[in-house]
Amino acid sequence: MDPRDTAPDSWEQEDDVEATIDGQLDSAFTTLNVNAKPFVPNVNAAEFIPSFAMKAPSENLDSGVAVETISTMEVSESAAPVENGDSEMSAEETWDQKGAEPNEEEPGGGSSGDRGPAVAATLEAMAPEMMEEEEEVPMPKVQPAQPDAPKKEHVNVVFIGHVDAGKSTIGGQIMYLTGMVDKRTLEKYEREAKEKNRETWYLSWALDTNQEERDKGKTVEVGRAYFETEKKHFTILDAPGHKSFVPNMIGGASQADLAVLVISARKGEFETGFEKGGQTREHAMLAKTAGVKHLIVLVNKMDDPTVNWSLDRYEECKEKLVPFLKKVGFNPKKDIYFMPCSGLTGANLKEPSDMCCWYTGLPFIPHLDSLPNFNRSSDGPIRLPIVDKYKDMGTVVLGKLESGSISKAQQLIMMPNRHVVEVLSLLSDDVETDDAGPGENLKLRLKGIEEEEILPGFILCNAEDLCHSGRIFDAQIVIIEHKSIICPGYNAVLHIHTCIEEVQITALICLVDKKTGEKSKIRPRFVKQDQVCIARLRTAGTICLETFKDFPQMGRFTLRDEGKTIAIGKVLKLVAERE
Repeated sequence: MDPRDTAPDSWEQEDDVEATIDGQLDSAFTTLNVNAKPFVPNVNAAEFIPSFAMKAPSENLDSGVAVETISTMEVSESAAPVENGDSEMSAEETWDQKGAEPNEEEPGGGSSGDRGPAVAATLEAMAPEMMEEEEEVPMPKVQPAQPDAPKKEHVNVVFIGHVDAGKSTIGGQIMYLTGMVDKRTLEKYEREAKEKNRETWYLSWALDTNQEERDKGKTVEVGRAYFETEKKHFTILDAPGHKSFVPNMIGGASQADLAVLVISARKGEFETGFEKGGQTREHAMLAKTAGVKHLIVLVNKMDDPTVNWSLDRYEECKEKLVPFLKKVGFNPKKDIYFMPCSGLTGANLKEPSDMCCWYTGLPFIPHLDSLPNFNRSSDGPIRLPIVDKYKDMGTVVLGKLESGSISKAQQLIMMPNRHVVEVLSLLSDDVETDDAGPGENLKLRLKGIEEEEILPGFILCNAEDLCHSGRIFDAQIVIIEHKSIICPGYNAVLHIHTCIEEVQITALICLVDKKTGEKSKIRPRFVKQDQVCIARLRTAGTICLETFKDFPQMGRFTLRDEGKTIAIGKVLKLVAERE
């Protein structure tokens, strides 16, 4: 190997004797194997940092040279001789920057996206081998930040609203602003979208990953992504807006702690979304039924030429929405928060917008960060409704842990089939952990059960406290939208937590007065729209459920028929089947 391709023994000697460099290097490196891994400059080694730190200020060097030098030094395939002391010094300066970086990162445990531009450039330009070694070296430095990580509260945010309101675009923009998607990937999406004459769709491609969704511009499955702020760890659930995919949206909303209702301020679009057949109404109602307590209404597309950040249009949307949201059960003073934004330009999502001087509140991401914490019981019984399952070196299930905490190698019971399973590995938002608390989105690899034996809607429980399962239950139901009357014998589709099952109303027990809550003495023969009744329901198969009083997340449900949400309700009592 040409000795000139390697770093000199000391930086000073290189400056003093430029001519005799070859001879010096030969004598210095006879015993040194440059390719051996242990000789990689170790950023964490204590003795290197002081020497670099003292020299760095004295040398004002070009960072551009630094990038080149490092790649040549490490790959050691380039034939260019390293003769001038200039470039080696810049290499030293870069090492110094790198030595300093992990120290700055350590206390906050910040993501790599927070690094300075010079270091980011250096890292990008490095050869692949260099990157591998880089990853190995700083590991001990990042480790101390780990205990801090679980302290960040996990919050699931579901984006709901009418078709084309801009849900996926806002999700993509948030991921870009928080550094979860890099600029290069977005530029690639933009190029591809331009080729299809769909240049405004490129941001949504960060969440709409399959080809069909991209071609049609419609979300079908619930997209998932995550981002972090200073205090919290957020999971984005990007729900489909199209009415054909409402069942998927209900599954997404059932995992959410917080809903973001995206409405389009563009002339005509808001009206279609809000009229009788529009999805804005239905989604808000389903979110409330799924147990979402806090609703943020994002008035999107404020940058549209028909709107142009007009306060009048913003107020008009607000006036129409508030009475409806009130009727659904949200408290306008406590539960609802309105804010204007533009998903395409990113205005008012992370930074306040100059265009919108009349809005004085916090932008979207800081507002999410400032929300109060959710009360969750980590010592309660384990309840993990299964959202999805697949095969991958064993059986993998996905779901949100509603209560309790799960750890690796723990024995659990899969209800309602009572399979005993063992947790082989645990991933919380694609990061492997040993234990997880309530509110986290988990992927569990299970032992002792086949993928075919699991269905969405099954529940993982601990053996000491199993969840209830059955087919017959009494529930209080509110009929929201149904043209004719509903009598005993009526069939519908029941959506309860992540479970979807056919159900029949077998008996109407009594009517409930909406205002006073009084129950009628005689059994009604039928119920119609806007009435509240208590009825007995029977499902086609055995399902897992709890009473609303004991466990609200598993005691709320919606009834749907012919693609419409007909009723919402809560489970009052479980009825044992007669043998």
